[in-house]
Amino acid sequence: MTTFDLANVQTELQGKNPRSILKTALAHFDNIAISFSGAEDVVLIDMALQIRKDIQVFSLDTGRLHPETYRFIEQVRKHYQIDIEVLSPDRLPLDAFVKEKGLFSFYDDGHQQCCGIRKVEPLRRKLATMDAWITGQRKDQSLDTRADIPEVQHDAGFSGPDKQLIKFNPLLNWSSAQVWDYIEAYQVPFNELHKNGYISIGCEPCTRPVLPNQHERAGRWWWEEATKKECGLHAGNIKVK
Repeated sequence: MTTFDLANVQTELQGKNPRSILKTALAHFDNIAISFSGAEDVVLIDMALQIRKDIQVFSLDTGRLHPETYRFIEQVRKHYQIDIEVLSPDRLPLDAFVKEKGLFSFYDDGHQQCCGIRKVEPLRRKLATMDAWITGQRKDQSLDTRADIPEVQHDAGFSGPDKQLIKFNPLLNWSSAQVWDYIEAYQVPFNELHKNGYISIGCEPCTRPVLPNQHERAGRWWWEEATKKECGLHAGNIKVK
């Protein structure tokens, strides 16, 4: 890792294209990984491998993903001939949670506790070993929670007391159309659920297809307010009022 001045790099990367942001991220950090779950993340993998062949990639297996998503993870692994570290929830708190509340408690009391056990805790374990990570966040995925995030930031939610974790968002300023233009142009693998009306894809019980002209996040946690549609992986996006 080279010397990293966050304020200067934020200024340098403001408004830059994804490749420029990725090049900066990979130049500054060796111990860095791409968080992979959806179409945006495979675009990042495709770009990153053109810059550096040894990029780390990890994915969260909540135990509640669609069968198509598991096949998608394997498709990406084989297509790019890369290792993908698949992270699972800790069994003991998950067993206790399911025993107490059942398998669908999120419909009644919100998704935060379930996501905390199935997603946030495994991610926290992984990021404790990293200096930086790369996400597929875009501003237009959620104007309620993602409009103000920068291209690179200090990840306060996952930094430790003795270490600053840096998060890069290379696709921040891209639209969904730009992502899919890249996927088509470079024959990037994608989840087959996208052919069936799914745009933003999470766990099976919490994801449904969207109707024409609906926002892409409308199919995620559709029973909750738009301002709550973050699972905790990007908790810093939600401003506490």
